[in-house]
Amino acid sequence: MQQKLITFAVPCYNSAAYMRHCIETLLSAGEQAEIILVDDGSVKDDTPAICDEYAAKYPTIVKAIHQENGGHGEGVNQGIRNATGLYYKVVDSDDWLDTDALQKVLARLHTLVTRGTAPSHTVRYTNIFPQERLFTWMHVGHFRPDQNLLMHSVMYRTEVLRKCGMVLPKHTFYVDNIFVYQPLPFVKTMYYMDLDLYRYFIGRADQSVNESIMVKRVDQQLRVTKHMIDCQDLDALKDEKKLRAYMLHYLSMMMAVSDIFLLLDGSAEAKEKQKGLWQYLREHTSAAVYRSIRFGFGGVTNLPFPKGDAIVVGGYRIARKIFKFN
Repeated sequence: MQQKLITFAVPCYNSAAYMRHCIETLLSAGEQAEIILVDDGSVKDDTPAICDEYAAKYPTIVKAIHQENGGHGEGVNQGIRNATGLYYKVVDSDDWLDTDALQKVLARLHTLVTRGTAPSHTVRYTNIFPQERLFTWMHVGHFRPDQNLLMHSVMYRTEVLRKCGMVLPKHTFYVDNIFVYQPLPFVKTMYYMDLDLYRYFIGRADQSVNESIMVKRVDQQLRVTKHMIDCQDLDALKDEKKLRAYMLHYLSMMMAVSDIFLLLDGSAEAKEKQKGLWQYLREHTSAAVYRSIRFGFGGVTNLPFPKGDAIVVGGYRIARKIFKFN
């Protein structure tokens, strides 16, 4: 049987109210796609039955996997374990893909495979990446402070995800940062298309990116940040200067995000956790990496003088209005 061009992994947890729209957009890819629906222990609605329904209706395209609840990260892990597609993309069950843009992406992936070469707020990278050609990190431009690669803006070769040894932690939100970050040193060539492919569902009060929810789940944010500190030796990337610079930038951003939500918590316990995170960074990285983050972007949110915390929170409030995050 011919290998599938792409695997779409769809982690589903009590998603019956909106998952059909997501799945229908993925089905527009036809037989060149594999859709893995991972039912993450849903118990409150018909999510398991809907997964089985699509698997029965489209047996050559859709797989349904039922697992004990392990969180979004374990849903992604399960998809990687079972994927047969050459490329791998995660689509959350409350989001969807633009079908016209998807056809353009699939056509380009076909071209790359034929050549035998791996390759409301819109996130674009036209100032960073060359368009419509293969390139390496040598050809990458400068990332602005508000720019990072997002889980839903990338497709990795499935082989890369397996080779990097990534296992996302269970019962943890914000693992999309690990998904984007950890495989990067294993990526040799890239291809960028300036298309609005991915569609986010925005507006649910319980979404994980809502500020109040992030404050409550700050321990999970810390868990993800520590995983990112440990998963790569950035000093080993000294010959890949632009890749190392970007990964330092990303890790700095994660330290800053962790700091901000600990400051928003405001408790004495949160203050101790903030100190502990910076101590963890010091103990688990080289002096050069620590200095780059502490005295760079990451340290901006940890100002060691009176009223420094208030300045950081005020700056965060202004940035939130300008860049429209959360």
